[in-house]
Amino acid sequence: MKRLLFLPLLVAMLSVHAQDIKEGETLQEVTVKGSKIVQRVDSQTIYPTRQQLESSTNGYSLLSKLTLPHLRIDPMMHTITALSNLGSVQVRINNIVASKEDLLSLDMNAVKQVDYIDNPGVRYGEDVAYVVNIIAKHPVSGYDIGADLTNTLTTLNGNESVFGKFNLGKSELGVTYGLDYSNFKGTRREELATYEIETGQTREVLRKQTDGQNKNLSHNIQLTYSLSDSTNVFQSKLLVRKDIQPQRAWSLVGGTTEYEDCSSSRTSSPVLDLYFHRDFARHQSLTTNVVGTYIKTDSYSEHNEGGGYSYSVAGKSYSLWAEAIYENGLKPFTLSLGTQYGQRYIDNVYVGDANSTNSMRSSDIYLFGLLKGHLGKLGYMGGLGMNSRYYRQDDWSNRFWLFRPKLTVSYPLSKQLKVKYDFEISQHISQIALVSDVSVKQNAYETLVGNPNIHPNRVTSHDLRLTYSTHRLMTELQGFWRLNANCNMEKYYRTDGHFYQTQTNAENECNFFFIQSYNHWEVIPEKLSATVYGGLWRFFNITDDYSHTYTAFNGGASLEAYLGKWTLTAYADNGWHFMEGEHRGHQPAAWYLTVSYRMKSVTISLYAQHPFCARPLSHKAEILNRYIHKEISQHSRDLGNMVTLNLTWHLSSGRKYKDIERTMNHRDTETGILQSN
Repeated sequence: MKRLLFLPLLVAMLSVHAQDIKEGETLQEVTVKGSKIVQRVDSQTIYPTRQQLESSTNGYSLLSKLTLPHLRIDPMMHTITALSNLGSVQVRINNIVASKEDLLSLDMNAVKQVDYIDNPGVRYGEDVAYVVNIIAKHPVSGYDIGADLTNTLTTLNGNESVFGKFNLGKSELGVTYGLDYSNFKGTRREELATYEIETGQTREVLRKQTDGQNKNLSHNIQLTYSLSDSTNVFQSKLLVRKDIQPQRAWSLVGGTTEYEDCSSSRTSSPVLDLYFHRDFARHQSLTTNVVGTYIKTDSYSEHNEGGGYSYSVAGKSYSLWAEAIYENGLKPFTLSLGTQYGQRYIDNVYVGDANSTNSMRSSDIYLFGLLKGHLGKLGYMGGLGMNSRYYRQDDWSNRFWLFRPKLTVSYPLSKQLKVKYDFEISQHISQIALVSDVSVKQNAYETLVGNPNIHPNRVTSHDLRLTYSTHRLMTELQGFWRLNANCNMEKYYRTDGHFYQTQTNAENECNFFFIQSYNHWEVIPEKLSATVYGGLWRFFNITDDYSHTYTAFNGGASLEAYLGKWTLTAYADNGWHFMEGEHRGHQPAAWYLTVSYRMKSVTISLYAQHPFCARPLSHKAEILNRYIHKEISQHSRDLGNMVTLNLTWHLSSGRKYKDIERTMNHRDTETGILQSN
């Protein structure tokens, strides 16, 4: 049904023949006068309209109105999800990773533009597929205080944030407090598993969750101080988080035997972030950033299928991360040189049935260089990154050398038509928890085992795009091909009727390609806009033990209407269908309606998520191993017909701004704890 909704929009867009308008050129980049989107060699720059800025209550709200390709942005749950298998999402403010608190307290009056990079260069970290960089002016006087209060009316779920920013001369002092809480009930999970033991006999097990409850309570406090003038910026940030997450589920095995699973965790994490930026003569700059993170985790897990099994973990993680970047705006190109250094120590003690002590030290040194410029109409960006990664765990140690060459070229075929090609070779590194020597029981038949002998694998990507832009229509056709050689793939083995899941390199391939079209149409400029996207994906997973292929359609659409003080939004997508290794997954579909009313300093918004659906799908997967076959589905009652009220209040006075290129936030979240699914 949702796919049929895409067709009228697509037909309407294809039937539009907008009148061509005269172009101008800025720094040899193709820019359409009057257009909100500027296509650059490594990104696209989006200039939000006045209506979008005035109707946005925070950073999440603004980004959701831009309908960025490949991303699902939930302005109510404050989440940004990558609808692909290419990597993670980084959201930045003035080119440095932003925290949730930064986005909730973002001043819409200061926002200039949004740079969307959906094929990041060597400047960014590993496994980063998308970068959203919000460019904002820096306030130099006055104050801005406010609150962003979100509460679900149909279940217990809330996100409350209060903040204040005070400026005097060159200094700014900011404080933010956030309280997140939820209690989602009515979860139903069903798993049909078939196991083939060594004798050739099969055992079929039906696991059916009768009730489930997920709770969360989080306190976040952020203090910031910055000092800036025309050439220097110093910023310091202290962020303290405390998370409490108890979960409980009651299930039946075979329809008769009842068992209980429960888990809980308490995490405390202070983060200190120091940042300095200096501009020199002749378009030169130097940026340094140092971040220290401490994470203390106490967790407990109990899985009672087939008998009692429980364990607790007392974990500590210390990390130091530092970065230095030199940039020089030479002619006809810009040169960037940088280095990053990271040091992490993890000490996790497992007590109980998963008795183990896991101490790991790791260090990382990364060097990169980047050139970006133009040769006539041809735009180019070339870079090379080199990484040295070291691990040590008990008597085992290893050092990896990783290289990352990347080249992007773009060329305007006509005033409205542009072609771009991107080539990259990189290395994928598994999560720290997966390279530990800890094993954790999943259920009566399965155990998850870490593998310290996993090596990074090479990733080669080809990306070709054809983009057509006018003042009302932007359409893009993209073809993408990724090859993962000797990649880290899941592997099952069996012993005495028990099955073990681990990861291994071997001669494995995990390749995929997709062809996708993205279209944005200003139906009525600054009043009504429509976006539709969709594409076909093909996955190939090949090892010595198995060969799996899969074809999927992924797509979505949105409408945005601005009616004076009212803003109406409708969004829907069919989720994300993918296959990796022996897992065929389906990220659930999402659809929601939003209505907002703006007054002078107060905005009231009402969100309806998954309307007309009592128990929407929240997770679906299938395991296709030759020894194990599983069909898993999960539905959630509280996510159905979900209605949420958001109240945003801003009070500003005496605010004046100046341009600034950077702010800050880098935070480590890796605990290294191996957990059951």
